[in-house]
Amino acid sequence: MAVRVIEKSPSAYAYPLLIKNLLAPSLRYAPEQEIVYRDQSRYTYRTLSKRVAKLAHALGDMGVTAGDTVAVMDWDSPRYLECYFAVPMIGAVLHTLNIRLSPDQLAYTINHAEDDVIIVHADFMPLLGQIRDQFTTDKKIVVISEAGPLPETPLSVVGEYEALLSEKPCEYIFPDFDENAAATIFYTTGTTGLPKGVSFSHRQIVLHTYGFMSGLCAYRSYASVDSGDIYMPLTPMFHVHAWGMPYLFTMLGTKQVYPGKYEPGAILRLIQAEKVTFSHCVPTIIHMLLNDPAIDDVDLTGWKVVIGGSAMPKGLCEEALGRGINLFSAYGMSETCPLLTIANAKPHMLAWEAERQIEVRCSTGMPVPNVDLEIVDTEGKPLPRDGNHTGEVVVRSPWLTQAYFKEPEMSEALWQDGWLHTGDVGYVDAEGYLHITDRIKDVIKTGGEWISSLELESIISRHEAVSEAAVIGVPDAKWGERPLLLAVLKPEFQGKVEADDLQNFYQAYVDQGVIPKYGIPSRVLIVEEIAKTSVGKLNKKQLREQYGYGAVGQV
Repeated sequence: MAVRVIEKSPSAYAYPLLIKNLLAPSLRYAPEQEIVYRDQSRYTYRTLSKRVAKLAHALGDMGVTAGDTVAVMDWDSPRYLECYFAVPMIGAVLHTLNIRLSPDQLAYTINHAEDDVIIVHADFMPLLGQIRDQFTTDKKIVVISEAGPLPETPLSVVGEYEALLSEKPCEYIFPDFDENAAATIFYTTGTTGLPKGVSFSHRQIVLHTYGFMSGLCAYRSYASVDSGDIYMPLTPMFHVHAWGMPYLFTMLGTKQVYPGKYEPGAILRLIQAEKVTFSHCVPTIIHMLLNDPAIDDVDLTGWKVVIGGSAMPKGLCEEALGRGINLFSAYGMSETCPLLTIANAKPHMLAWEAERQIEVRCSTGMPVPNVDLEIVDTEGKPLPRDGNHTGEVVVRSPWLTQAYFKEPEMSEALWQDGWLHTGDVGYVDAEGYLHITDRIKDVIKTGGEWISSLELESIISRHEAVSEAAVIGVPDAKWGERPLLLAVLKPEFQGKVEADDLQNFYQAYVDQGVIPKYGIPSRVLIVEEIAKTSVGKLNKKQLREQYGYGAVGQV
């Protein structure tokens, strides 16, 4: 197709979409706004800018140049935020190391990403020392020490983080370069095979930030945020840039509060002391906070929380709303940077009764601007958006990863016919809201019919005795697969509720036509805990290995 391209003046400036331009607005609009770390420190955006410059100088003096990779192992802190900016702003690549990987997986990601420098909190030095012999190249180590002298270590330590920054100038002229340059890399949790490297460019992160801003800030809804909010991440900063939220709230000049190591009581006290109004996390974190004894001493009214990573059970949503927490869902994946949809309510929905609103809050939401989303059948053909047709979710957007790092075959499997295939199964209702019903690999196939494990989990979450639940498909000689329910009971119900009680709870939903009769789990186990991945999701692969193949009998 012939189009007319605008002619450019030789003197015109081609403005690149670089991460440095996400930091600049905070200095114009809120230079004295606070960034807080637990009860240990607080400084302003003006100071943040100076510390980013100091870190850039420190990295340069270590020999870091454009294209090199700098890894970080830290708790959620302002230091991590400094790395979010300083490392990519000098043209290097930020590798956010998953501190919850196994030692062998961690060593693999360090070698695969070709890390040159590792900035590591003293708490993780023993882990790093344990895998030192597996490194394929020498690594320069910068230690973050919050208390006392540096620990003894066989690692090649360049210096301590604060000491290195203290010696450096507080101004740095960050260069312009190609906006398609790699900015970050991190690794998926690797539920199958080795972790996969997911990388994003400056352009993608900037556009994702604008997409999040339009999805969260532009629409009149219970999900709305602005620069007057007080932000605290409860998603690890090593996981998809904490969903990209620190970039957004830094650009807005919002007060930010960083909790460090996740300790439920400390988090709750911090929310109250700093008057936190907005966070994001997986359902496991909200569950953890709601079950902490300190919850009764904290008023959480008005605290807005985006739930992602896995489906939000309706029972959890009801409990959180009962505490005054404004809970709603969003959807994405590591490969999508991650935002695709947000469960914003349309204006006419704000007057709906609570039960009907919960359906919206627990849906996966509507695509934010610049996200194309389709539901397709097994042949890749789009399905109607009428709430009655279920298929795989495929997406396009300017901020999706273009390939797995050094994995061309897996990259081609991810991208097919110009669409990124999520591996999620769902439908779009008549209002345009996406509903994820399961992962393709987690759908339970019984007697030729599909059952959504997520729907069965959401139903049982509404039982007053159930604290956590997971549903998996296990082999059955007659039906192929049947649902197995794993349930953790609240302390006050332990020994008082039996497996039969949980099975019988489903009958009301059969009678209402919500689920078919064959959706009632034929196996129920009451367990003390349920396996999770390194980012707090239900680890269904491990659960299937643990319980699905002759490991349990009929209950």
